Amino acid sequence: MISAHRRLASPRATGSPTRRPVAALLDRSSVDDLVEQLDAARDVLAGAFARTTQPLSGISPEAAAAGVAAVDLDRPLDGVGDVLDEVRRVYLDHAVWFHHPRYQAHLNCPVALPAVLGDVIAVAVNSSLDTWDQSGPATHMERHLLAWTAGRLGLPASADGIFTTGGTQSNLHALLLARGEALAAGADPARLRIVTSSDAHFSSRKAAMVLGLGEDAVVETAVDAAGRMDVEDLDAVLARLRTEGLVPMAVVATAGTTDRGCIDPLSSVARACRRHEVWLHVDAAYGGGLVTSRRRRHLLTGVERADSVTVDFHKTFFQPVACSAVLVADRATLRHVTHHAAYLNPSSDVAEDIPNQVDKSLQTTRRFDALKLWTTLRTLGPDRVGELLDTVIDLAAEVRGDLVGDPDFRVVTEGDLSTVLFRFVESDVDDERLDAVNEQARRRLYATGLGAVARTRLGGRTWLKLTLLNPATTLADVQQVLDLVRGHARAALAHPDEEVA
Repeated sequence: MISAHRRLASPRATGSPTRRPVAALLDRSSVDDLVEQLDAARDVLAGAFARTTQPLSGISPEAAAAGVAAVDLDRPLDGVGDVLDEVRRVYLDHAVWFHHPRYQAHLNCPVALPAVLGDVIAVAVNSSLDTWDQSGPATHMERHLLAWTAGRLGLPASADGIFTTGGTQSNLHALLLARGEALAAGADPARLRIVTSSDAHFSSRKAAMVLGLGEDAVVETAVDAAGRMDVEDLDAVLARLRTEGLVPMAVVATAGTTDRGCIDPLSSVARACRRHEVWLHVDAAYGGGLVTSRRRRHLLTGVERADSVTVDFHKTFFQPVACSAVLVADRATLRHVTHHAAYLNPSSDVAEDIPNQVDKSLQTTRRFDALKLWTTLRTLGPDRVGELLDTVIDLAAEVRGDLVGDPDFRVVTEGDLSTVLFRFVESDVDDERLDAVNEQARRRLYATGLGAVARTRLGGRTWLKLTLLNPATTLADVQQVLDLVRGHARAALAHPDEEVA
């Protein structure tokens, strides 16, 4: 976890968890139980953090499944101590620890310590952010954070938004609004198309399926050598679609591609969208945190011209899952998800100016996920969050430079954010065999639990990927993981049929 004091939080000493029975419900009479059980949970969690010496245990899917299946959910345990001990054995002893410096696989971050405090409070109070009468000031706190985010993005005063569960939901939400605008203009639903780059996140395809358009409704543009959307090709694609009698309802630009961490030329994409009168959605799930960076905010230039933007706080704002938002330039477009129910948010509430967030959301019951972002910003401040993000981006650039001179690896040198694509190579081994070797090396490393890297496909070949989102990770930590990959790759070359433990 990331503390307010610029270091990883030191775990407390462990103690024996209580053996008192678990309270059935949390109410005023059980506050003492709450305190005692939170203390017990704190000690178990702190003990788990203290014992963590590697990112994961290396447990196999089969062994993990067997441990979970052995739990009889019809027979409750005697007390909270037994429950916490079971959680430790089944989960914590084999959890994947994103705070460990050798976890370098996916877009998962260690969490800012103030966010944990906010999340604990939100869980205990259990506010539901759908209507004012279930949330009170929480509604205004969420709205204030959305306005702050929109301001940081440079969106106009008419902007608004809503918190969501993640980038996939945020992108779906945005494309639903884009579809609503296209249909309101008289478009034939069967002719709607979504335009993305070939390196865009797959959630646009999922959204097309959910929206009833089908995967074939997604049309891809080419990317340049660095993996950014080719704007000339975008222009050509949009013109061709119109010629074919099809309706491009949205262009999805990416501010931080999943594999190469590239940011599309947002200003140029925005100009193309205006020329062709197409909704521009910017998927900044990964790169949205740049709004806090004093050194790299310019990389998002052009995002202020978007019709909608996705930002995942649980990536580059170092927040616990789930914490995302979709922002729109014109709050009126949110009408496409509005439905008034007499028992929840009657239309009379609008006349009375009662602030119901469900009017803008795909969800009804919704957690107060904004509180953890609130406690983080109020403790660390946005500049400190930006410094943490800059730290991991700087590290990625350093690693790319380091790998350029390593004869055992090939590296993709371009990238705006904190991912690094690399590939073990051997001069006398063909590419197809090296694909298998790289995949085997990744699996063997994971099985040891000593480190974690991801993998992807680029140019028809298998590449390994570092996603660096831990500000405590050093170049030495990355070099240690690379040395482990190197060793496992050589072992895979020498013993290709050897089973992974």
